[in-house]
Amino acid sequence: MPVNHTTLESETSMLTIHDLSATVANKAILKGLSLRINAGEIHAIMGPNGAGKSTLGYTLGGRPGYEVTGGSVDFDGQDLLSLAPHERAAAGLFLGFQYPVEIPGVSMVQFLRESLNAQRKARGEDPLSGGAFLKLAREQAALLKLDPEMLKRPVNVGFSGGEKKRAEMVQMGILDPKLAILDETDSGLDIDALKVCGEGINAIMRRPDKAVLLITHYQRLLDYVKPDFVHVLAGGRIVRSGGADLALELEEQGYEGAVA
Repeated sequence: MPVNHTTLESETSMLTIHDLSATVANKAILKGLSLRINAGEIHAIMGPNGAGKSTLGYTLGGRPGYEVTGGSVDFDGQDLLSLAPHERAAAGLFLGFQYPVEIPGVSMVQFLRESLNAQRKARGEDPLSGGAFLKLAREQAALLKLDPEMLKRPVNVGFSGGEKKRAEMVQMGILDPKLAILDETDSGLDIDALKVCGEGINAIMRRPDKAVLLITHYQRLLDYVKPDFVHVLAGGRIVRSGGADLALELEEQGYEGAVA
């Protein structure tokens, strides 16, 4: 059975990227990237610095300054590239950042409730009441072993690196996306926090109707979140795909040896 997962025909496709090209500050970064992710699958993107891994995540999320110059992206039957960033989020796309930002003056609980209810409104759903939201927030905080008192603090202000990542996973659990794109979630985590975040990703996203794209330099997160497919991104394209064992090969040989 072929392991290359970049073919484009599937009735269960959650995300179909075809020949995507993008520039940042007029510099070509993505150069004809194609990838298909089906519902129920976890994919990992690995590659050397400067390969375009974070650019892929930011482009899919709609971050300003990342200009698409070619190709198409279908997300759950919609033209993703035609949607504004908030519309992509309401459609069920979640982008986790390598370095979550601080928002002084805005409490975590306020931020999360406003975010969730904004997305519910965009989907034509009723907002959650204060009580229902707090119950949900406490459940997700417990899942990620985040002290619920931290939800009262300004977003990420004074949080350690591990606490920021746990808080971001709590946000993901509350928003309950269809597709999570997680950009180096393992960055800055110690062993215990890495295990908690990995278990949280599995609990929240490893379901038949969801999908995950993990962007990472290292294999260690994949010990806890086992991918169905691993892809090597180099020079703005996916140059090799395989199963979970490919990550181990990359760890042993490095990227140069694996793609030679």
